[in-house]
Amino acid sequence: MRRIILKTGLTALALSLISTPLMAQTPSASPETDQARVGQALQLDEVLASSRRFAPAILEALANTRAADGRVLASEGAFDLLFTGEGFSRVTGFYDGTYLQGKAIQPLTNNGGQLEASYRVSRGDFPIYEDYSFTNQLGELKVRGVFALLRDRYIDDRRFGQRNALIERDIVGLDALIIAIGVQQRAIQAYGQWVAAGQQVQVYRALVALAQDRQVGIRRQVQLGARAAILLTENEQNLLRRQSLLVAAERDLANAAQRLSLFWRDTNGRPQVATPAELPANLPMIPAARATDPAAVLARRPDIKLIEQQLEQGETRLELERNRLLPSLRLFAEAGKDFGQVGLGGPSRDPFETIVGFTFSMPLQNRAARGQVAAAEAGITALEWRRRQSEEQIITEIEQLSTNLTAAERLAVLARDEEVQAETLAAGERRLFQAGASDFFLVNLREDAAANAAIRRFDAEFRLAQARADLVAVAADLDSLQLGDEFEEMLQP
Repeated sequence: MRRIILKTGLTALALSLISTPLMAQTPSASPETDQARVGQALQLDEVLASSRRFAPAILEALANTRAADGRVLASEGAFDLLFTGEGFSRVTGFYDGTYLQGKAIQPLTNNGGQLEASYRVSRGDFPIYEDYSFTNQLGELKVRGVFALLRDRYIDDRRFGQRNALIERDIVGLDALIIAIGVQQRAIQAYGQWVAAGQQVQVYRALVALAQDRQVGIRRQVQLGARAAILLTENEQNLLRRQSLLVAAERDLANAAQRLSLFWRDTNGRPQVATPAELPANLPMIPAARATDPAAVLARRPDIKLIEQQLEQGETRLELERNRLLPSLRLFAEAGKDFGQVGLGGPSRDPFETIVGFTFSMPLQNRAARGQVAAAEAGITALEWRRRQSEEQIITEIEQLSTNLTAAERLAVLARDEEVQAETLAAGERRLFQAGASDFFLVNLREDAAANAAIRRFDAEFRLAQARADLVAVAADLDSLQLGDEFEEMLQP
């Protein structure tokens, strides 16, 4: 019962003292925010939601993902249907031929070749060296296909560009996720520091109030001759020391509020400074990570997935370089037919004609391609070693954080028990002092010990909250970090 009465009395005293004077010493938020949040405690969920929506680092990362989407679309442009046209007319001279041609070219997405369809028509006479320009009166329609049989059959520069752009988009998305996790982790830390700083201010303000009340009582006792005058000076010195501690704590609270403003923003995305009136009664704890099994964590870690994407990128590059070692063998086939009355070129252009052929080339040394293949293979090997090192580091980090979390939970319990004992001793010593059975030095020693125990409890709870946040970040628990479906999709294969 003594403990309950003591804790209730100290809490009421601290809360009554923090409400008005401290607000004057800490920068306030915008008037709109003050009106919207009167009497409301700022919660961690609100900070995380604000940080997710407005943190510049996250918005920059998301903008980079949109830029990567644009590069994917640009890579698809290599397969766009192309139309070309040409024509000429001999205005003067012996020959009077006029020639027009239009051609549509469609690159193949599953082969290094292409399909072509062309139409050409001519009028008049052409010299023998331009005999190809002759057509029947209604022109000629021709269809042509080119197909790669060796080099460029499965991959070429166009398909590599498209696949590489898709991989780059995934890499940029994973980079954005890594940045977002780091921002949310720092937001949790900034919020915890702000709450802990506010709790320390309450403790020191309660200490100052005790010293001020004692100063009034001692002055009255000195006037009655019951106490020596030197005791008044000694308590004044103790009061000044506690006031110095309070000023330093208020400074730390103001600085913590400024750091928190980088994550706690208004509806326009501008930083807003939380006020002491918005301090919660206790430090909220982020939910524990859903899964800390090393295999499950490795399957969700964006940095591991990023290395896997880089490996895929390297393997695609290696495939392209090996493709360049192959000889080029291309098969082409075309069919053409002239329409209308026979033109000046004669009847040889009138029948339906088909042509089949091939082209072949083979580099005899190809040192450039061999060197690129060797470089690509070495790059893949380096990435595999990097992935192994990262996986081992993550597993070690999980074990360390789990150990830290267990220790932080035990230390928080011990700190709360120590605070209760210290408060009990301080309250008892104050009663003895008021009854004249204790001295001034001992009662101040007990009160300082109780204040230090309370501060150690705040620090232990902050470290516990931070240990949970670190484990959640390592486990890439996006729900606990309030990173929504948009970021969850970046983890999907």
